[in-house]
Amino acid sequence: MEDLPARFAEHLIRDRRRSIHTVRAYRATAQRLVDFLQDHLGMPVGRAELAGLTPADLRALLARRRGEGLSNASAARELSAARAFLEWGSGASGVPMLRGPRVRKGVPRAVAPHEAVALAEEVAEGAAEPWIGQRDWALLLLLYGAGLRIGEALGLTGAVLPLGETIRVTGKRDRQRIVPLIPPVRSALDAYLAAVPWPIDRESPLFRGQRGGPLSAGVVRAKVRAARGALGLPHRTTPHALRHSFATHLLGRGADLRALQELLGHASLSSTQIYTAVDAAHLLDVYRHAHPRG
Repeated sequence: MEDLPARFAEHLIRDRRRSIHTVRAYRATAQRLVDFLQDHLGMPVGRAELAGLTPADLRALLARRRGEGLSNASAARELSAARAFLEWGSGASGVPMLRGPRVRKGVPRAVAPHEAVALAEEVAEGAAEPWIGQRDWALLLLLYGAGLRIGEALGLTGAVLPLGETIRVTGKRDRQRIVPLIPPVRSALDAYLAAVPWPIDRESPLFRGQRGGPLSAGVVRAKVRAARGALGLPHRTTPHALRHSFATHLLGRGADLRALQELLGHASLSSTQIYTAVDAAHLLDVYRHAHPRG
């Protein structure tokens, strides 16, 4: 019997160019669906069985997953991954029509500019070695000053050197975009590059770990978590929140939505439009705190 989840993962990597995290999550969903159907049907599951899947079967899988504590948002993602697997395995006509759970769309909360700088300073000052402090300072300023995802920043290599007024960033699904480097970010990067104790060639990661290997996103998140605790900042203050702040503050200063879409690397304008809600939420906060009848 064909290993459908493994073949599906290969398809996602080769044909869809999905990230390793997406592939891992989608493959796990595909494996859960196959295991569930084998138990449910009492027989091995191939493409024919996938094509015969009914809405009731898919609903039964989601019910089991919800019983394991899955939230609405996670259940919606599970359903989306299952549909992608079924569409690949049995064709579009074999995907049962099933409405997913209703998910309330959250509005990203921005970090104030002084909080972003204080966070970067706290992380840098807590570093074990001076060059590591310069690395952390440069990295967090890059997230806030250029709107990069943490994975995009850590994926930069020496190919971006020598630094100019812009850098080329590779985002989701290998989409590339040009991002401006404002002077404070470029200065921080220059200081880090002058201090890092390892040579950086075109293939080497730009941001190095303590022993010279690639810097881990988990290390960065742990440092930010400790710093926000020391500063009394809310739990929403994460490396990704710095990207939200970049977008929110640009929009608040009058940036064009299309230009912001390009800077963030969003494939769809609808992904960028959420920041109009962020700006409206900020205005409401100001109103409620300032208006005597608020």
